[in-house]
Amino acid sequence: MAGALLFIGLIGLLLLGVPIAISLGFTSLAFITLATEDPATVVAQKLFDTMEHTTLLAIPFFILSSHFLTTGGVSARLIEFAKALVGWMRGGLAMAAVVSCMFFAAISGSSPATVVAIGSIMIPGMVSAGYDKSFAVGVIATAGSLGILIPPSIPMIVYADAVEESVGKMFIAGIIPGIFMGSFLLLVTWLYARKTNMPCEPWHGWKHLFHAFARAFWGLLLILIIVGGIYGGIFTPTEAAAVAAVYSAIIALFVHRDMGFKDVPLVMLNAAKMTSMLMFIIACAMIFAHVLTEEQLPQILAAKVVEQDLSPWAFLLMVNVILWFAGDFMEPSAILLILAPLFHPIAMSLGIDPIHLGIIMTTNMEVGMITPPVGLNLYVAAGLAGMSLGAVTKAALPWMIVLIIALLVITYVPWFSLVLVSLLY
Repeated sequence: MAGALLFIGLIGLLLLGVPIAISLGFTSLAFITLATEDPATVVAQKLFDTMEHTTLLAIPFFILSSHFLTTGGVSARLIEFAKALVGWMRGGLAMAAVVSCMFFAAISGSSPATVVAIGSIMIPGMVSAGYDKSFAVGVIATAGSLGILIPPSIPMIVYADAVEESVGKMFIAGIIPGIFMGSFLLLVTWLYARKTNMPCEPWHGWKHLFHAFARAFWGLLLILIIVGGIYGGIFTPTEAAAVAAVYSAIIALFVHRDMGFKDVPLVMLNAAKMTSMLMFIIACAMIFAHVLTEEQLPQILAAKVVEQDLSPWAFLLMVNVILWFAGDFMEPSAILLILAPLFHPIAMSLGIDPIHLGIIMTTNMEVGMITPPVGLNLYVAAGLAGMSLGAVTKAALPWMIVLIIALLVITYVPWFSLVLVSLLY
């Protein structure tokens, strides 16, 4: 009963339009004060305890790295390479947008940053080339969400911290699902482009492709540094994030020289703003998760599911439905911090690998990024394209269906998530 009241209070505040972090923190504080014997100082203690998690230290570094990459011209070079790679095919600019998002997602770890970096260039470019504006916006908003699934991924770090799993395993488990999701988007884009006879870019030859690759080399090298460094045992995921931030600054300032030292304070300020917002949400979600743990709600739910003799297939379907609904109202990190500790013990009792569960939950967060009313990618794309939220939502709807189909494949074919983990660990 107490757990039900806790969730009712949270949902009520969210429906009233109260910010997510405030809703989580206030609900937890009210419950601790009125329904438990714990002192209210537990809230302050948990806020500071959250900031001491070494795993979460990777988040500000990856955010800083993505801001240097966005400002420093790396995204433009990745787009040029993607256009040289697939732009000559029917619907080539749309396919290049998807490939660019995959590249940038693999070096930024952030979905909104991917939409901004790629969309600010590709949306006007696609429109001027004769593509329908709604189609262009839908492709960018959807492909940008790959920033959640392709490692390094901030939600993967949050999930690993919430259930005490390996960030390295989560990162490597996301490689094949991320490539599969991106390839599926490419296939659907190509088929639609052929059906509607969309324009294509001329083929400029292998020399142009090599030149585009050389210009994008330093950005692509960061992918190798992060992934190779983690799995080669050179540094931890947290250290990889710090390396990525320093490397991105060096590339932007000294290699590409697309930004000067006068731009650094603004980049640092913008990164600090996003970090502060995200870490406050995480801290308040940690308090909420603490209350759930103290009330033993995860254990109670796990026992109930076992009593119902629920099959793994049915449980995973239930997980997808709940996460899809939660994604309509909440930010990915908050969802993972609240629901991962609930689902984790149930999955373990049903024999579901926790890394596979993490990939399923992360993929659901990808769908949530283009689901109204809280889908952040929709707001970012709307701002870039100068369109209303309703129009962007309508444009992204067909692509949401594509993501859901891919999600179901990833959910019920564990091979996608676990093959590389089993090979490397």
